[in-house]
Amino acid sequence: MTDLDFRQDASYPVAGPQNTNLADILERVLEKGIVIAGDIKIDLLDIELLTIRLRLFVASVDTVKKAGIDWWETDPALSSHAARDALKDENRELRARLEALESRSEETSLEPRRATERKNRGS
Repeated sequence: MTDLDFRQDASYPVAGPQNTNLADILERVLEKGIVIAGDIKIDLLDIELLTIRLRLFVASVDTVKKAGIDWWETDPALSSHAARDALKDENRELRARLEALESRSEETSLEPRRATERKNRGS
């Protein structure tokens, strides 16, 4: 009897590949995370024309936050809260610029009046 024959006659099951469904695989990937990285370079006569660096991190939000990544929370294109903050910052900046322009305008408009008052006092 050969080794192969013995396994076929055995009463215990032979270990084979485990059946896993897509949901289990996806759950595992999101729980642990997966990183895909790559670079694309285009050179012409040893002169670098273009470099594209690709980094892809696929994971659940909780896993990504544990890794210290939260850029989507501050990107106005992806977060309504960040968009409101960006608008508030822009509004604050525009008000400061307007205030500076108005104060300069007032100083400029007062100069001719002051010069006239000095002339009148001198004569």
